[in-house]
Amino acid sequence: MADDVRDEVIALLRAELGGGEIRLVRTHISLVLIGATRVFKLKRAVTLPYLDFATPRLRLAACERELALNRRTAPALYRGVRRITCEADGGLRLDGAGELVDAVVEMARFDEAGLFDAMAQAGTLTPALVAGLAERIASFHALAAPRQDSGGAAAMAAVLAVNARAFRSSRVFAPDALARLEASFQDALARHAPLLDARGRAGMVRLCHGDLHLRNICLFAGEPTLFDGLEFDEALATTDVLYDLAFVLMDLWHRGLPALANLLLNRYLDAAPEQEAGLGLLPFLMAVRAAVRAHVAAAQAGEDADKRAEALSYAALAEALLAPQPALLIAVGGFSGSGKSTVAAALSHAVGPAPGARILSSDRLRKQRFGVSAQTRLPQEAYRPEVSAEIYAGLMRRAETILRGGHGVVADAVFDREDERARTAAVAQAAGVPFLGLWLDVPQDALAARVAARRDDPSDATPAVVAAQLARGAGPVEWRRIAGEGGIAAVGAAALQAVAQAQAVAQAMV
Repeated sequence: MADDVRDEVIALLRAELGGGEIRLVRTHISLVLIGATRVFKLKRAVTLPYLDFATPRLRLAACERELALNRRTAPALYRGVRRITCEADGGLRLDGAGELVDAVVEMARFDEAGLFDAMAQAGTLTPALVAGLAERIASFHALAAPRQDSGGAAAMAAVLAVNARAFRSSRVFAPDALARLEASFQDALARHAPLLDARGRAGMVRLCHGDLHLRNICLFAGEPTLFDGLEFDEALATTDVLYDLAFVLMDLWHRGLPALANLLLNRYLDAAPEQEAGLGLLPFLMAVRAAVRAHVAAAQAGEDADKRAEALSYAALAEALLAPQPALLIAVGGFSGSGKSTVAAALSHAVGPAPGARILSSDRLRKQRFGVSAQTRLPQEAYRPEVSAEIYAGLMRRAETILRGGHGVVADAVFDREDERARTAAVAQAAGVPFLGLWLDVPQDALAARVAARRDDPSDATPAVVAAQLARGAGPVEWRRIAGEGGIAAVGAAALQAVAQAQAVAQAMV
């Protein structure tokens, strides 16, 4: 499109947005006009190796795809597609009867301070928001259409080939570092190919978001909202759901927010437990996402030192994610109110491969067993001995499966019976991974006070339950004992120190 016509289109859109400040944001494929309450997103008239927006019809089709794809996750944010036409008098009009000149996506405006990357930078991205995001992603993936003719190892090999070509064309990276990184990727792909293919056959390859990083997530109407999905190449957005999830996990990890990345993973798996079998893929998939970010930043770098540093940091992250990390099993036990779940959450990001361990909580598993939310109180019948035995047995089965897949596990339960503690250690031995048991010691009055003060908690324990546990006792506990009556910072630090020692022993065995 000629520059003067594009200028007229922008002038028309500015007039449509009305008074007040209107900001124009340029990306490599879009022009975005941001008004007081509405936004117009205009495709640039470009042809690139991976997209073609050269003609008005192609841009209209791209806008319609963008609307359809993003209404799956953000129906209130994406208002519609507007056609720009040239009328008989030579003037441009929105949705006129004349010849098509261009097209735009109309969106509602949201507060840019509500972008998740802005909140991550400002330190305002809370665990509650991340937990809500995890549920949103899991719901979206559950409804996404499976594509059994796509994905698998071949699709990932194609991504690696694109990455390798882009790396080699860059002047940012040292040739020996690139050779080492590419060899690591090829080794990892060879190891993971059977599982990638099996997941494709099982329907885990779906039409996903495709570009799910923190800048494409916002807080809209009080809810985490996914937007700006990849619309220009459906094949790129058709991928394993864990590869989709891996982008935002990698983004959090790269920003130095490992605890939030681990929380996102665990709440996602609470909603989609069938994905646990693929956990061993995540470090590789996160590394692929980091490599994509690395070569994109390198291509934009030129003489920009900050962009070069960004590219190098993503490449370093990819290499670190591909380095072998041993799986291990950490069990956190103690009477109700001892702080087990808090400690488990505080240390899980440091257990095993990125983005940290799967937390298997007996409280949450029991709620799942009865089909209720984690905060819904269960009747006493749900705590019959035979039910509790079933919950523990299920926890152990899932832990062993995850450990055999190469990922870490933190088991969060009371573990006040000697046979349960022995069985937990036996699971680690059967999976061939190191084991560390942590027991939190807290005085009786503190236990009862904590339990009485709980609100909206997955645990249904009461002071009477605590009294019964103490009366029964735990027998001789050979696990590492940690005084749990101090503040969470002190208790968490002691637990992390114990985990670091276990990790070091496990790493020496690799």
